[in-house]
Amino acid sequence: MAAQVAEDDSRSKKKSRSKRESTNMRNTVLVRSIAAVSGLAMMATLAACGDNTSSSSSSSSSSSTETISGNFSGAGSSAQESAVEAWIAGYTEKNPDAKIAYNPTGSGAGVSTFLTGATAWAGSDASLTDDQVSQSKSVCASGTAFDIPVYISPIAIVFNLKGISGKGKHLNLDAETIAKIFDGKITKWNDSAIKSQNSDVDLPSTSITVVHRSDKSGTTKNFVSYIKDAAGSAWSYEVGENWPNSVGQGAKGTDGVISTVSQADGTIGYADASKAGDLGTVSVKVGDSYVPYSAEAAAKVVDASPLDSSATGDNRVVIKLDHTTTTSGAYPVVLVSYDIACPAYKDTTTAKFVKSWLTYVVSSEGQQTAADNAGSAPMSDTLRAKVTKSIDAIVTK
Repeated sequence: MAAQVAEDDSRSKKKSRSKRESTNMRNTVLVRSIAAVSGLAMMATLAACGDNTSSSSSSSSSSSTETISGNFSGAGSSAQESAVEAWIAGYTEKNPDAKIAYNPTGSGAGVSTFLTGATAWAGSDASLTDDQVSQSKSVCASGTAFDIPVYISPIAIVFNLKGISGKGKHLNLDAETIAKIFDGKITKWNDSAIKSQNSDVDLPSTSITVVHRSDKSGTTKNFVSYIKDAAGSAWSYEVGENWPNSVGQGAKGTDGVISTVSQADGTIGYADASKAGDLGTVSVKVGDSYVPYSAEAAAKVVDASPLDSSATGDNRVVIKLDHTTTTSGAYPVVLVSYDIACPAYKDTTTAKFVKSWLTYVVSSEGQQTAADNAGSAPMSDTLRAKVTKSIDAIVTK
């Protein structure tokens, strides 16, 4: 009996010891778990407090992915048309509830429409005038409208000459000859000034018919600006969005010029290069060489050109093109097309859309989309940094 009691007592002590060990083990695991969770929390807190750049970047990234919904419209530059169509497709793929319409009425008409408050933004191949900046006070909730470059493209000097013109075919012309053609002082294709620069081409005596824009156009302003800067005394007209003389015939919009040039032998005109199609084009003299248009050649001129210090108003990024460049491989007949927007809108939804839309348009993706679909030159990272600063200034609250 005594032996049995001793055995039971021994078993009881073992169970008690096992229970204490189990309890101690659970307590140890609990303490370690609490310590681990506390450590993670402390690390997160330290990261948030000690790296403001990372925290800000994350917030910015979250903000940029906010989807946009609603109906929005823009109007203006017909040169931008192909690019805008591609931008709309790319943008709405990420924002399927956004409905965007763009009317390529021409730069002048687009800016006028924007200044009535009828559109969210305008596309223009010419920067804003001081008067237009002032007028925008009545449209914007605060401040004045600004313009930023979004589309860089060569302006092609296109021609239709039987037996000579065609896709990929060029005639060589210097600025002075171009000026005299568009001023009606050179009227035949076999004029000595043209022949001397194209000795390997059998030029006909066909009369030259100049085709120019009939509507107010930023493309006209850019083209005339090139002639005035590069041709010297051969061009006596001032720069503006309206064609300055009565030579030749007018056609509305980029498509109108291309259509008119295509329909008649001996015609010559100017248009955004994305629409040149099967027409012949002019290689422009730069230094001692003749340079055909290309996106890369146009980009060289833009990157080498300064900003226009005379452009008054906040957030404006206006490029003063160097039309007299002698940089090898540069094509100086360039179109820099702008988007025009307000720094603050009376409607918050519109403000959020415009900020989101412009951010996409100038992004690497947006610029490549335009290049792939319209043959434009993607803007450089340096220029993108400048325009992004203006876009970021748009108030969305």
